Amino acid sequence: MSIEPTPSGHNTRTDVDPCLQASVETAPTLPRPPRVVQSLDSIESWIAPALRRISAPLLRGSLALVFVWFGALKVAGVTPVADLVADSVPWLDRAWFIPVLGLVEIVLGAAMMLGRFLAIVSLILVGHLAGTFMVLVMQPELAFQHGNPMLLTTIGEFVIKNLVLASAAIAAAAWSRQVWSSAKPARSA
Repeated sequence: MSIEPTPSGHNTRTDVDPCLQASVETAPTLPRPPRVVQSLDSIESWIAPALRRISAPLLRGSLALVFVWFGALKVAGVTPVADLVADSVPWLDRAWFIPVLGLVEIVLGAAMMLGRFLAIVSLILVGHLAGTFMVLVMQPELAFQHGNPMLLTTIGEFVIKNLVLASAAIAAAAWSRQVWSSAKPARSA
């Protein structure tokens, strides 16, 4: 296909079947972007591949750090959220539930760092994080100002940010699985 400029500033396709139409006018040619935009685009093209290489390990590492750290605080009995967690599931005995929850978080964090079976690990991690939303149901007075769900308290923000952690776990699993699959040698038949 060839496109030639016309005097009107539009481009005309010259390979169109003459039985259908002598010429087809297409959209006007766009002006070149300013040099600043070109420079920024060039810089971004250079940086993006480097970020792509380190993003999955950084995401996995940061999730691992958070889960191991928070879990260790629960196991050691020094977590500042023990009452919040225990009061969100009052039917469970806090004496065993908080430390067991801490152990689960440590295992999830370690598994995230190891980077194997991340789809399964992420599914469990997302399920765990979904449980944190019990605060919104069981203790709404702690999560919302004046009962208004649009006005979060500090605790409400603490809980809602788990949406980001859950999304990060899903992204880490998806990205790492793609990288892991492409790194495996091809099987011979």
